[in-house]
Amino acid sequence: MGFLARWAVAFVLLALTFNPTEWNFITWARGNFSAQMPLTVLLGLILLVGYIIYLRATLRSIGGFGMGLVLAIAAALVWVLHDFGLISFDNPTLNVWLALIALSLVLGIGLSWSHVRRRLSGQADMDDVDE
Repeated sequence: MGFLARWAVAFVLLALTFNPTEWNFITWARGNFSAQMPLTVLLGLILLVGYIIYLRATLRSIGGFGMGLVLAIAAALVWVLHDFGLISFDNPTLNVWLALIALSLVLGIGLSWSHVRRRLSGQADMDDVDE
């Protein structure tokens, strides 16, 4: 259940920032920046904090190589689904949603990896105890 919650929050963070509907921060900020600049900056900073939390944890737990590997596995899965005729790349909206799912999986796995490693190995992580 913990992974699903972390993945769902990552997906919501990415989808709030951008998605193929009109209900996302980037579309809203483009249309309202001059009229509501303080609110736009505040919401942008809140999203930035979410990204910093997820990216920092992901980089610490699986690193850049691990992020690339998880993304490559997600891309290979999409490729297999396409090869079996289960999905088509003709729909740009579907392509954006697939990209959001793949990126959120990277962030969700990155945030959850320390818990997985502890369960598999029985060892707890110690990060920067002296800081």
